[in-house]
Amino acid sequence: MEKTSTLQYQRDEHRIHLIVYHLIWCPRRRKAILTGPIKERCQQILEEKCLEKGWSILTLAIQPDHIHLFIRVWPSESAADVVKELKGITSFHLRREFAPIMKKMPSTWTRSYFASTAGAVSAETIQHYINAQKGI
Repeated sequence: MEKTSTLQYQRDEHRIHLIVYHLIWCPRRRKAILTGPIKERCQQILEEKCLEKGWSILTLAIQPDHIHLFIRVWPSESAADVVKELKGITSFHLRREFAPIMKKMPSTWTRSYFASTAGAVSAETIQHYINAQKGI
């Protein structure tokens, strides 16, 4: 999934901001489970949650054993908050909907994640990197 978006500063009542994160997280034991219907459902859950929270997905690449997400969020939300929300909601739904596959794992995601901030200057570089991961 790729959404083209120029990274312009957003303005609201009391602030001007441009907060974007590059986030990566993996399934437990780096198992390659993010394929087929699980991958599609995971993407759908991520898109729905981001829409609900008002976050903009700039680039999303779901690999069999990890997820890359380039996302624009509000200034009040830390990378840790975003990852916690997304890992939590996807784990809940995937474990319930794909129980035969997911019950073999003690948990859906590892406790760790990668987070990096980006500005307008390096945003294109991150998007190229994620696209390269997807094989584009």
